[in-house]
Amino acid sequence: MVLLSLLTATSLLPAALAVVRHFDLTINNAVVAPDGFPRPAVLANGTFPGPTFVAHKGDSVVIPTHNKLVNPDMRRSTSIHWHGFFQARSSDMDGPSFVNQCPIPPNTTFTYAFNTAGQTGNYWYHSHLSTQYCDGLRGAFVVYDPNDPLAHLYDVDDAGTIITLAEWYHVLAPAGQNSFFQTGIVPVQDSGLINGKGRFVGGPLVPFAVVNVVHGKRYRLRIFAISCRPFFTFSIDSHNITFMEADGIEHDPVEVQNIDIYAAQRVSAVLHANQPVDNYWIRAPPTGGSPDRNPNYDPTLTKAILRYKGAANVEPTTVDTPGPKLLDQQMHPIASENPGKLGNGTADVEIVLNIAQPNPPFFDINGISYLSPSVPVLLQLLSGAAKPQDLLPSEQVFILPKNSLIQISIPGTGSHPFHLHGHAFDVILPSNAVTPNFVNPLRRDVYPINGGNTTFRFFSDNPGAWFLHCHIDWHLEAGLAVVFGEAPADNISGPQSQITPQDWKDLCPEYNELEPEFQ
Repeated sequence: MVLLSLLTATSLLPAALAVVRHFDLTINNAVVAPDGFPRPAVLANGTFPGPTFVAHKGDSVVIPTHNKLVNPDMRRSTSIHWHGFFQARSSDMDGPSFVNQCPIPPNTTFTYAFNTAGQTGNYWYHSHLSTQYCDGLRGAFVVYDPNDPLAHLYDVDDAGTIITLAEWYHVLAPAGQNSFFQTGIVPVQDSGLINGKGRFVGGPLVPFAVVNVVHGKRYRLRIFAISCRPFFTFSIDSHNITFMEADGIEHDPVEVQNIDIYAAQRVSAVLHANQPVDNYWIRAPPTGGSPDRNPNYDPTLTKAILRYKGAANVEPTTVDTPGPKLLDQQMHPIASENPGKLGNGTADVEIVLNIAQPNPPFFDINGISYLSPSVPVLLQLLSGAAKPQDLLPSEQVFILPKNSLIQISIPGTGSHPFHLHGHAFDVILPSNAVTPNFVNPLRRDVYPINGGNTTFRFFSDNPGAWFLHCHIDWHLEAGLAVVFGEAPADNISGPQSQITPQDWKDLCPEYNELEPEFQ
């Protein structure tokens, strides 16, 4: 039934693009040592990062996901979020546990199936159950556009230009979470990784990842921050890079020397390999987590090697000479993305989210700390819940009317990269800005609240249950989230109603039958 629905949906797209791609995903436990320290992990197909999924514009995907988790020291149920995909009519495939589905029990196969619906660019996938993805379940997902409007900027865009930035912990996530709740101190990573390789203080000299280039060519680097907490400042010694895409949205090119990339953000930047043939350091020092709290951690060890063809197989000796950083005010969607399409009129719905921490380490939004309900919000909507009072009291849910301009304001506090599911948004007032930009504001699906009031807008044209949360996974677990129930009635009937296959309906009964240690 799922596949038939997908084929029906893709039949509306150009035949050359309407391809159903099948991937097989096994979630398993194994010992890995990306920084040289062996520890058990939760993995996708046995690797960290997990395999990169590749599709093309207009494709649909079918992903049977087999839960083979057995380690009692980590979560044994799971769910997968396909980060950045809008999931029109497939909110049930979005993945967050207890928002869009019940978790997948051990020894169970659940099939994720959805249409990429014309989206292109950089996405990723990760566990969305508690802090499980900090134990390793994360990977990149690229959707290529054969008619990329910015293709003239680069010559090479392939598997060799995909770069993942991550942190790695020697402590298991459940233990780190318990320590956080007891002490109020967020776990500090032991190392930072580029393409799954890194080093920690006193550890083995794990070979750094290498990105190979040919002199004179231009490379589209696709850079994914798949971290649980830190953000990274990405640069390449002696080279400028040209920013061109944020979270699947093409932006006007901006040449800079370094880019801050927060947890869950993705960017594309063009590297012109125009320097003398040699080896150069790629740098991405993480910010977030003091080395004073973990003697293993040295942010300057988060490096990789840019190696020109013909250069010796040695580590670089280049030095970091910081230059211009990409600024929010420089980011403007390209003309075909219709910048400023939401206009400067008064929003239909204005919501202010006040973050507080009256009971550290737990967070409140508007006086309520997020707790997962026992019944997923989407299932509640599909059961007829249409008003906040209809929903479980343990949930903070905002009901959004359909086809309305929604404006979210978050007064500044701390540093929290907020991600909205089901939509990208226009940041009309970036952190620490004074004057709103309604003409060509930056557009993406993750944006950091950095000390100043931030306001963003989106249009409620996608019925479903959609999470809005801090993407520092430890903060999410401490309550820093809300849920939007968008267009409740349209989830049940009409042309935008949800497609809910039987294996999705079976998840909650199967999960609820588990003993607590398997949940």
